[in-house]
Amino acid sequence: MTDVKFETREIGSLAKPPWRVKAFAGRPVEEGDVVEAERWAQKLELDGTEELVETLRREEIGKDDLRLVDDWSSRYGLALLERAGLDVVYDGEQRRTEMYDHVIRHARGFEQRGTVRSFDNKYYSKAACVEEPSIDGPYDVDEYRFLSARTDHRLKVPFTGPYTIVDWSYDEHYGRHGALGATAEQRAGARRRFMLDVAERVVRPNAAAVVEAGCDWIQIDEPALTTRPDEVAVGVEAFNASVEGLPAARRSLHVCFSDYSLLFPHVLELDDCFELQLEFANRDSHELGTDGADRPGYEPLFLFADHEDAPNVGLGVLDIHTNFVEPAELVRDRIVYAAELLGPERVSVNPDCGLRTRSWDVAYEKLANMVEGTRLAEEALNRAHAGSR
Repeated sequence: MTDVKFETREIGSLAKPPWRVKAFAGRPVEEGDVVEAERWAQKLELDGTEELVETLRREEIGKDDLRLVDDWSSRYGLALLERAGLDVVYDGEQRRTEMYDHVIRHARGFEQRGTVRSFDNKYYSKAACVEEPSIDGPYDVDEYRFLSARTDHRLKVPFTGPYTIVDWSYDEHYGRHGALGATAEQRAGARRRFMLDVAERVVRPNAAAVVEAGCDWIQIDEPALTTRPDEVAVGVEAFNASVEGLPAARRSLHVCFSDYSLLFPHVLELDDCFELQLEFANRDSHELGTDGADRPGYEPLFLFADHEDAPNVGLGVLDIHTNFVEPAELVRDRIVYAAELLGPERVSVNPDCGLRTRSWDVAYEKLANMVEGTRLAEEALNRAHAGSR
């Protein structure tokens, strides 16, 4: 048996720095914001930020300056994840408005209908589908190329999945014919057509272009997948349609804050999906220990223990809804518990979800402790293996 080694990665989003938010909103960038940009440049050992600082200190930041601000925001996000020690990184989605809105802004067939609450105090602009959705061309390729030219780390590109796009949209196209008199079967069929069209005409062509540009890992984000339990099977079908024919790309599915029992047995039908990235720490105790009683948040892992042909587990070990910084020893015990239950080859390590609701200081500390805790878990398991020889 080779030594145990766990891969560490992020899930998606980071908060955007205030200087970026204010610049794009046309609001004054305050001196404190500039000082923060300088502080983080030093912390992350980023060189060449003088032009950014000079730009941020101008009385008025012009439209032509926003590209520079955008580029540097992306570089900061990338550097933060690298500096925290992650194996697999991106830029915290610095160029994207929000996971749903980012897609809708680039897709045809949708019209905005207003702002609604998604979770906590977070809101998004909800759109209606008014005709068959499509895109004029891929819209995440430049983002990927910018980052791939600036890192030696493996990149994982997140894409909002078709089920979430459909569930978070109003349907004023597929279900409008005979809506009042439609049977449940007809309504379900309309939802399925909507979902598969989004998968095939919006998600897949964009992801395929990013893979063609060199990306070898695509993550499909489906936070809404278990919203309607009777539609999980269709959501799996839509995932398969999203990634169909993509060459040599590692595919994973991220689902957060759900009843994971609803995913089974449907996720056994995922095509070439090597991993489900799931949330566990949000439900777990802060106490140390590697027995089942110590790790109540990780009970859903028994679903994977009962299904050896299920995808691997991207193990959420950081609660993204709190500023509590998980000690490395707590991360260690969560990983050890999962690895002993499933086998270390079926486990990798990540936060529960994206960290965009946390400040950079908190996010960085959490991620750095996650990496340290992962190393501690490796040491503990390797010692135990050596002692059993």
